[in-house]
Amino acid sequence: MTILDPRRIVGQEGESAAEQYLRHKGYRIVARNLRSSVGELDLVAEDGQVLVFVEVKTRRTGAFGGAIHAVHQRKQEKLIQLAALYLARHHIKDRLCRFDVVLLQGTDAAVPQVEHIQNAFEISGDDLRW
Repeated sequence: MTILDPRRIVGQEGESAAEQYLRHKGYRIVARNLRSSVGELDLVAEDGQVLVFVEVKTRRTGAFGGAIHAVHQRKQEKLIQLAALYLARHHIKDRLCRFDVVLLQGTDAAVPQVEHIQNAFEISGDDLRW
């Protein structure tokens, strides 16, 4: 019998809620939970012509600050690496891309707060070259 980590369950529920939220905003979800040796991309979506790499953070309470504090420099660097791998594997070149962060806070409440930061951090074009 496999016992699931409660934090993993909360994270999966948060990713599902974020996916629904983004679909409601008109995003098309392309992929979910893409794992590699570098790490995991939570969601890959399309917002019109833009390919969006979405990091989802789920918090039971607001004690740790908002979404802007959820993705530190090291995490940004890892997300850039993961995005570059995704683009290379799918032979995608010359496509507008961006990084969004979706934070769900108060998941113990009936309706958690959703904070969505589009273009959460900037990267140079060279960072996504493969």
